[in-house]
Parts: sequence; C-alpha cells; structure tokens
Amino acid sequence: MTAHTSALHAAIDARRDDLIALTQDLLRIPTLNPPGARYREICEMLAARFEPLGFQVDLIRAHGAPADSETYPRWNIVARHTGPRAGDCVHFNSHHDVVEVGHGWTTDPFGETVRDGRVYGRGSCDMKGGLATSIIAAEAFIATHPDYAGAIEISATADEESGGYGGVAYLAEQGWFSPQRVQHVIIPEPLNKDRVCLGHRGVWWAEIETKGRIAHGSMPFLGDCAVRHMGAVIDEMEQTLFPLLATKTTAMPVVPEGARQSTLNINSIHGGEPDQGPDYTGLPAPCVPDRCRIVIDRRFLIEEDLTEVKAELTGMLEKIKKTRPKFDYDIRDLFEVQPTMTDQDAPIVRTVAGAISKVLSREAEFVVSPGTYDQKHIDRIGRLHNCIAYGPGILDLAHQPDEYVGIDDMVDSAKVVALTLAELLLPEGSETP
Repeated sequence: MTAHTSALHAAIDARRDDLIALTQDLLRIPTLNPPGARYREICEMLAARFEPLGFQVDLIRAHGAPADSETYPRWNIVARHTGPRAGDCVHFNSHHDVVEVGHGWTTDPFGETVRDGRVYGRGSCDMKGGLATSIIAAEAFIATHPDYAGAIEISATADEESGGYGGVAYLAEQGWFSPQRVQHVIIPEPLNKDRVCLGHRGVWWAEIETKGRIAHGSMPFLGDCAVRHMGAVIDEMEQTLFPLLATKTTAMPVVPEGARQSTLNINSIHGGEPDQGPDYTGLPAPCVPDRCRIVIDRRFLIEEDLTEVKAELTGMLEKIKKTRPKFDYDIRDLFEVQPTMTDQDAPIVRTVAGAISKVLSREAEFVVSPGTYDQKHIDRIGRLHNCIAYGPGILDLAHQPDEYVGIDDMVDSAKVVALTLAELLLPEGSETP
C-alpha cells in the first residue's frame, strides 16, 4: 500500500462516526418528491458544512423547470474546492430528493435508526448515503493532500426521481457540466461497492386513451364502453407485444439479468368518472365510461431505435382499429430518454475500476442500470461522456420499506472514491501525504 493510500484510508476510518451522523442528518430532512419538499433546507444544511472548509458554494434555483413553483422551488447546490495548482475537475453528483415513504416500515424512515451496521431511512440507499460518502471522501482527500492539482465539485440536485429536469438537466443547460469546466463525473447511485455502472437503458413513457360514448349504466347498449376497448388493447399486448419484447436482448451488461431484454410496464389505468375526494361518501353515478387511459413505461435497448419502438405500439393499435368496431384512440408522449453507455476505456471508468481492485482486492464488475438516472442529462445536454455511476448501497433496496445503506459499504466506497481522487488529481509519482 502506498503512502498516500495508507493516509487516505486512515483519514476515512477516522471519519466513520461523522459519515454515519452526516447520513442521518441528510435523512432527517424529508425531501419528498413529489411534491419537492424542503429542497432549500437541505441545500442550506450542506452549504453550512462546505463553506468553512473552503468550498465556493452556489445555490441554484431551476426557475421555469417542470414542477418549480413558489410553493415548491427546485433548489440545487454546487460546491467547488480548488487546489493550488491547475488540473482536472472531478465532480460528484447526487440527487437530494427521495420518493414517498410508503407503507410497511418497521424502522424510522427519517434517519433515527442505526442497527446491525446499517443506517435505515427513506433515501439512505437511494442516495443520501452516497452523497454522504462522496463528501467524507472529498474532505479526507483535501485534508490529506491540500496541495492537489485541479478541483473537486460536489452537487446535490433536485428531482432525479421525477426526471431530473429541475436538477441536473437545468444545470447542464446552464453550462455547469461543460467539458471545459468539469472533466470527470461520478454519480454515487446505489449499484454495489464493487461495480462500475456505465450507463442505462432507454425509456419511453406514453399515455394511451381509448374513446367511447357515455350512456346510462342500465342501458350500456346505448353507449360505447372505453374500458372494454382498453381491455382489447391490454389483451393484444399480452398476445403479441409482450412476447415480441421478450425476444429483444442486449449486449449491454444490464443488471439484473431480466432487464437485458426490452420491457413494458403498465404504470396506471383509469376509466370512467374521476375518483371523488376522501370526504365523499356517496355512490358513483351509473354511466358508461367514455374515456379510459393507461400510462405505459417502455424500456428499450441501445440496439433499438426509438422510432421503431414507438411504431411497434402504434402498429398494434392500428391493427385493433381495423378489426374492432368503433375503436378509436389517442396516444401522447410523456417522456423519453435515449440509452447511454460510457466506454470501458474512459478515464473515469479505468480509474474507479483500478481503485476498486486496490481497496477491495477483487476486480470491478461493469454493469448497466435497468432504469435511467441523471447520467442521461450529463451525457446528452452537457456533452460530457466521461461519466459513471458508482456508490454504496444495494439497488434492490431503493424505494422499498426499511430501506438502508451498509456502514461498511459506505466506508469502503469512500476509500475507493478518495483513491480515485488521488489518481486523478495528484502529480504522477506523488507519495508524500
């Protein structure tokens, strides 16, 4: 073990309790999305930590971004620490928003439970544990090597759970991820401490609406039931579309194994009159539904073309229209993201993989995420392709009740990240801590 590696490991081990406490402090601010609560508060908490350590701190509101409002403004923080000599900038990007708590918890979802070597809480795994890990790693590196070359940035950004448009997308549009100011990006998403995540599959969300004719529910023959029409759509999906998608596989190293094929999920379905409020105690009116809507979530592979992906679905709907009397539909795009995958020879990939080998004494596994994350905006908008996801935590725990992050995993990941900083920002051959 080299001198700077030994010093970094010791500095991180000395910060173990601080790492736990910082993770808990982040969890205690319930930055739930939707609606986008307490974003400013978590950014100000981080600013209060960064500024005394010599970071330049910017709090950035994503004015005009989707969901930004005076009630729930979309706040982000970017903190930059600059070394005394010129060099590359390494940027750690974490999202600070978390999904709803949901039911089934047996622990406190807001950071009070530390047990069996784990910190429990909503967002502990996805991804406040990763955020805390990157902060501790950066602080340990700066304290150990204050003469480093280049800069370290840490951002905590909004709305990744709902597309990232009030967070990384907005920052990328404003130039914060320009390759001229940032050269390497690590996103500490929970993909296991021995994995380098190169990218993600593509996604297309759409709303399909079938049309009917309203009539009295006692005389449905005088109307046209849009729900029955939607039943025909779902049946055709079962008969033809789902079997077709199962034949489409990828060379991308997507995890888990089932995500190495194209997939489609029906996110929601609604037909008929709107649901009434919780204070309504009456019965619904007897009507034939004249509208039915589903939202679909289609995940596609780097080998697929999005135009063809959409054509598969519209072709299916047109087939139904030709054979089913009175069938009519509308389809509306909601959201689309192209697949992305960083080359295994990219500098950040090779450096993190090398650090994993040194810290964990095993070779890194290269994977691709089944779902998208903010790499899509850094790649497509920022035009910065030297970007990966690497962080502590188990992906399967994300959005689950009793979500947790392992403390040893955070410590090990912090050592990997700190060694990555040493490899990228210290002069070649430097060994003096």
